[in-house]
Amino acid sequence: MTAISIPAEVPRQKAPKPIVPRPIVNVSERHEARVAWMLAAPAMILIVLFIVAPVIAVITLGFTDFELGYSTFKFVGFENYAELFGDRTFRQSLWNTAIYTAIVAPASILLGLGVALLIESETVGRSFFRTAYFLPVASLLVAMATVWQYLLHPTIGPVNSMLAMVGLPGPNWLGSAGTVLYSLSMIGVWQTVGFNMILFLAGLTAIPRDLYSAAEIDGAKSPIDRFFLVTLPMLGPTTVFVTTISIINAVKVFETVKTLTEGGPNKASEVLLFTIYQEGFVYLRVGYASAMTVVFLAVLVVMMFAQYRLVDRKVHY
Repeated sequence: MTAISIPAEVPRQKAPKPIVPRPIVNVSERHEARVAWMLAAPAMILIVLFIVAPVIAVITLGFTDFELGYSTFKFVGFENYAELFGDRTFRQSLWNTAIYTAIVAPASILLGLGVALLIESETVGRSFFRTAYFLPVASLLVAMATVWQYLLHPTIGPVNSMLAMVGLPGPNWLGSAGTVLYSLSMIGVWQTVGFNMILFLAGLTAIPRDLYSAAEIDGAKSPIDRFFLVTLPMLGPTTVFVTTISIINAVKVFETVKTLTEGGPNKASEVLLFTIYQEGFVYLRVGYASAMTVVFLAVLVVMMFAQYRLVDRKVHY
């Protein structure tokens, strides 16, 4: 009987793996990235040292009872915040800051836009008017506060003298609780209009002139029609920026209050930054002042975010 040989099973060869080309790293791109990081490093280090680190320090100190002059302190949790919301002075300063901002920000934006439109339409003396309106921004506010103190003096001030000439009684602008905050708001508007004017002038210069010709062809004959049809929509991004800057500058008011009123009379002009200054550098309660600063920053961030969403939505829609 003949044996039948069964051939051994031929092993199946595996398919070769596809060769994936390795990414070729461009030496010049790596060099450019390295140079970019080296150029950005100083700014990043400064941001960390002067913005991030102080914010972390303030948040940390807000949970302590640290006072200047004492070598030791302890963590007190939320005791500073509990005391803060029961503090009548803090609530008064927060309310005064809100009123000041509600007056200064809209008035400076509208006046800045109006002055920018007038200067843009002026052909003679444009440089003079731009310099004249921008002068309050470039002036030293502490020195100008002395001038305002003289102008608003109840007895020898020119403002009350002019009111007396027309038979109107002049109030004690900076010494009365009913008028002091409005007087400071007037000074704030005077100081801010020039800066807003420059920003609006930059936005007006960037508007193409052809759009006004097209709007006139479409029937917008009067300047008011062209303003609402062309100028205002094209100034949307500039308006958002000016609004944000105006609110931030109004909330940060300090110099005029410190120089002219010291928060008086009877805390009628005490604003938030002045209260923080008093607690931190006069009463030396750094932990409590840090808690105030954290609340101030939180309110500012929430307000800026809400304002940006509302104004930006109106601009785009």
